[in-house]
Amino acid sequence: MPQRYATNPAQIPGMTTQDLRDTYLIPDVFVPGEIRLTYTHHDRIVLGGAVPAGGVLELGGYPEIRSDYFLEHREVGIINVGGTGTVTADGEVYTLVKGACLYLGRGIKDVAFADADSEGGAQFYLFSAPAHTAYPAALVSPGEGTVRELGDQVTSNRRTLNQYIHENGVKSCQIVMGVTELHPGSMWNTMPAHTHDRRTECYLYFDLPEDARVIHLMGEREETRHLVVADRQAVISPSWSLHSGVGTSAYTFIWAMAGENQAFDDMDAAPVTDLR
Repeated sequence: MPQRYATNPAQIPGMTTQDLRDTYLIPDVFVPGEIRLTYTHHDRIVLGGAVPAGGVLELGGYPEIRSDYFLEHREVGIINVGGTGTVTADGEVYTLVKGACLYLGRGIKDVAFADADSEGGAQFYLFSAPAHTAYPAALVSPGEGTVRELGDQVTSNRRTLNQYIHENGVKSCQIVMGVTELHPGSMWNTMPAHTHDRRTECYLYFDLPEDARVIHLMGEREETRHLVVADRQAVISPSWSLHSGVGTSAYTFIWAMAGENQAFDDMDAAPVTDLR
């Protein structure tokens, strides 16, 4: 499991484009026939993808987290961004259509991923954080979370936000997770930008055309940088970094956080007039 070490704002001015990409971008999240995970020391988050590609993939323990099995002292949120698939957790089978979210709590030993039928194509996105206790597993179908309509077509950021794992929804120790879909003609995912000084947030961009990109803003408001992100690539956003993005077309993204609290609205705005 590759590791990404924690960074601080003072490092940003000296980073090249490649340094930024090597530190904050995860380009190869979904690899057919593999579970591919990355460990970031920002809030001890593990994120990645599982692509069964016609087989069965078992989620085991990893030396980097010193566990006999993956959820020995962790929890995980799973969202399917591909064809219909199944997740089997200690013998219980959950079927996830595209956009469905599954929460698995601490203590579940056996986790396996598979396609639901011969058509295949399931792609599971995983976001995991340390857990101090066990909460029950829960499956949420697309659109059945807490739905919030945000933004305006006039400012090119009309979007539908689905909160799945959060303090008023599926219970977890610290994960907050959901999906935001931009409406046609809208390209900004958040504006004004903001920070969560008490939580790390990670984005997975998907449903982006092959020839399109998202320009993801990061850094401090007085020292901004950007990452050019393609379809199904993930970004690590440390608690001190603002995050916002604009695409060359509409897209969807998974946002997931872990840290000090689970209050969705605990954020510090960074007005566009303050950005440099």
